[in-house]
Amino acid sequence: MFTELKKARRTYVLKARAERAAETRARIVDAIMHLHGEVGPRATTVSAIAKRAGVERLTVYRHFTGEDEMFAACSHRYLELNPPPRPDDWAGETDPVARTQAGLGAIFAFFSRTAPMFTKIYRDVDEFPILVKIMGNFDTYLRSLADDLASSWSADSRRADRTAILRHAVKFQTWQSLEADSVPDTEKVRMLVEWLDAALAR
Repeated sequence: MFTELKKARRTYVLKARAERAAETRARIVDAIMHLHGEVGPRATTVSAIAKRAGVERLTVYRHFTGEDEMFAACSHRYLELNPPPRPDDWAGETDPVARTQAGLGAIFAFFSRTAPMFTKIYRDVDEFPILVKIMGNFDTYLRSLADDLASSWSADSRRADRTAILRHAVKFQTWQSLEADSVPDTEKVRMLVEWLDAALAR
């Protein structure tokens, strides 16, 4: 009986310890994520992370062995909280123009919500090899969205042109350049669809 109680007590202690560790790790990840969005990866220090998370610097190192683990955990958490658009979001649109408008509208709305983070991430990306890899994967995903939109148009000699235009349209930098000129998202979509139509009409 006493042996069983002792085992139960040990199980409880280990479970409580694991839960505390998970909570601490989550606070650290959230601290990293918010600092990246506020000051960018370049200016995010371990001291700032520890202060933001309410832990000691040693605790940060105990949970993360280096920048690679920090960036991976941060990007996973951020996209979990801010999921990017998916082809399913506009799958119901069969008309190519309407589908493209819906797709670009969803992508631009995502950029509008995440602009503070992505502005700083793309600014600092070349300074961190792991960030180059993470953002490379993200850019590949955006290209896959463009290819999905391009596939809704007829298969003709202009397919490569459509794909190239749409791949350019879904880049954050494209949205950012138009945003800098105070172009609303609805107008961004209209301009890019008109550009697509004009290019394919030649």
